[in-house]
Amino acid sequence: MPFDASSEIHDDALMVLYANGDGEAARILAARHTKRVLALAYRMLQNQAAAEDVAQEAMIRLWKIAPEWRRGEAKVSTWLYRIASNLCLDQLRKKRGAALDDIAEPEDDAASVEEVMLHKTRVATLNEAMNELPERQKLAVTLRHLDEMANPEIAEIMDISVEAVESLTSRGKRTLRALLQGQEAKIGYGT
Repeated sequence: MPFDASSEIHDDALMVLYANGDGEAARILAARHTKRVLALAYRMLQNQAAAEDVAQEAMIRLWKIAPEWRRGEAKVSTWLYRIASNLCLDQLRKKRGAALDDIAEPEDDAASVEEVMLHKTRVATLNEAMNELPERQKLAVTLRHLDEMANPEIAEIMDISVEAVESLTSRGKRTLRALLQGQEAKIGYGT
């Protein structure tokens, strides 16, 4: 039965189909979720190859769990984000103290050289500040403000209360503000 990623078939049903040998169900699940998992991993790790490894490992774990998947217990997307988040945190903990690779931003043909350089400076400055955050604050801020997830979903992904999510994001934003204070001229704000 051919269907696409925008199909009305619920993720739980696709997991059952995949567990019963339907490869098309796996393709649809991957098309629905891999891009966002990869984006989260890239934001956390700032390394494309490492992010791809995390996304691939998260999807492999999803395929392995498919036969035991219990419908209605958790959303597939939330489960994948939790796995990807944990894999990213593991990698960040291993690398703690070592500088992460700089992000090479793609150039926009429509933007001037000055605009591109300013954008790169802003991104690099924000990434440097984000890298100063404790891992759990970085994850909470990333999920809330970059992936635009709601606090209850973040709480489920991180396996903490909504209040703890609010606390982590609040402390993360305060720390970022403090780290970025005085950098307005460097990033082109307040001039």
